Amino acid sequence: MAPKPGAEWSTALSHLVLGVVSLHAAVSTAQASRGAAAGFLLQVLAATIMLAPGLSTHEDCLAGAWVATVIGLPLLAFDFHWVNGDRSSANLLLGGGMVLAVAGGHLSPEGRSVAGQAMLLVVAVTILIVAVFTANTYGMWGGTMLGVAGLLSRLEEDRLLLLPKEDICRWALAAGSWAYCRALHTQRLQWE
Repeated sequence: MAPKPGAEWSTALSHLVLGVVSLHAAVSTAQASRGAAAGFLLQVLAATIMLAPGLSTHEDCLAGAWVATVIGLPLLAFDFHWVNGDRSSANLLLGGGMVLAVAGGHLSPEGRSVAGQAMLLVVAVTILIVAVFTANTYGMWGGTMLGVAGLLSRLEEDRLLLLPKEDICRWALAAGSWAYCRALHTQRLQWE
């Protein structure tokens, strides 16, 4: 089936917005939260690889998205948990992401997809739980938007609201990344 007219622009725009939001988040969190900044930078790299189709293969794009999901998102959650004193959950999330990254080559494409979506949902739920207990509104929104992206990616539909499903997921990830960056900033101010 041929892509719908405008779908290429929608996809490019969603990658661009996710990359720009993640780059802004990486720069603004670099001084206080190096782990989170690294996670945001992995999202930037994955979006950049997707925007430069002549420089990479489809497999490179999938690998970039895999790394951004199983290492980048746990790095974000790691920092949020660490700042809030939940060091064991922080280490567990980051360790789980590292194990998944190493084991990814041994999983089928469907297995990688399920593992990536599970990691996204675990990160979203744990951020949401910590945000609720610390009354961090931005964290609640960030966790919710990351969760929405994870749940939307499991839908069978190819299009939602006249846009490709993957583009809607990237918009939700961008909104979640922005809110999460604000949540980290808010949390750091509370502890100072």
